[in-house]
Amino acid sequence: MPIAEEEKLLPLTQRWPRTSKFLLSGCAATVAELATFPLDLTKTRLQMQGEAALARLGDGAVDSAPYRGMVRTALGIVQEEGFLKLWQGVTPAIYRHVVYSGGRMVTYEHLREVVFGKSEDKHYPLWKSVIGGMMAGVIGQFLANPTDLVKVQMQMEGKRRLEGKPLRFRGVHHAFAKILAEGGIRGLWAGWIPNIQRAALVNMGDLTTYDTVKHYLVLNTPLEDNISTHGLSSLCSGLVASILGTPADVIKSRIMNQPRDKQGRGLLYKSSADCLIQAVQGEGFLSLYKGFLPSWLRMAVFQAVGKDLPFMPSDDATIKGFSSVSEEEACGGDADSLSTAKLNV
Repeated sequence: MPIAEEEKLLPLTQRWPRTSKFLLSGCAATVAELATFPLDLTKTRLQMQGEAALARLGDGAVDSAPYRGMVRTALGIVQEEGFLKLWQGVTPAIYRHVVYSGGRMVTYEHLREVVFGKSEDKHYPLWKSVIGGMMAGVIGQFLANPTDLVKVQMQMEGKRRLEGKPLRFRGVHHAFAKILAEGGIRGLWAGWIPNIQRAALVNMGDLTTYDTVKHYLVLNTPLEDNISTHGLSSLCSGLVASILGTPADVIKSRIMNQPRDKQGRGLLYKSSADCLIQAVQGEGFLSLYKGFLPSWLRMAVFQAVGKDLPFMPSDDATIKGFSSVSEEEACGGDADSLSTAKLNV
């Protein structure tokens, strides 16, 4: 049988593996985003609570708004704005995953096959996966920054309405158009520096911790490679990723949401360093960890929402944590389980 006819008989996932990875990871990310978005919204609202820099603008909201924890913040949104407002900003969040996943996947595949390559024993070392994942995450996040910017600003629209302030946008596309008109192309990349810093730190903490914890559990405990091991590994990797990434996430959110002049320039912060200094001096060091709990829960749940995708090619593990890691792999085998199709927030 001719090769062309044999290829036609192969499953679509084997005929177009990269396209399949992108589509499947996009679908899984959309489901995970819809399931966990209320946590993301709550996280963003908590990150803005008690923002000391607003006092310089004479904004009384910083004094009048009581600090509320995760549960009270979420309940307050439901009571004051409505249940569906827990998903305000979910559309640009889904756009973000399309851009982020695509950019991250293409970059990682290029780094893995062209730049790093496999070792002489045909295995892909963990350190290469971590570095490749960090670099791919940075590039993917940089490309997706405009969607992240719109998401953060739309998440704060409900609070602006409660404070009697005018709404900034009529919808997602109006938000993109308005930001572009006021700040130009550069305005769409406001907050990109802490954003890519967060992406690098989250990828580093997530990839290294998940792999290490899962290998330890498989080799040193009675636990087998199943959903329980996956859940524990996801919980630990989410914890480390949140510890590393939350400060940069707080800075990113505040820079993205700050009021701007007619030229699109920020009125509160000159730079990421200025935002960091003002937050620590005005609110204390722990202000950098506002929204930590929902961030951690979201990272853990984000992996657990999707489960095994057994129809993907077995010769190239697809979503880390969704595919199994055998004891042979845990002893130092192929680390391709850190593939870019893995969900990441």
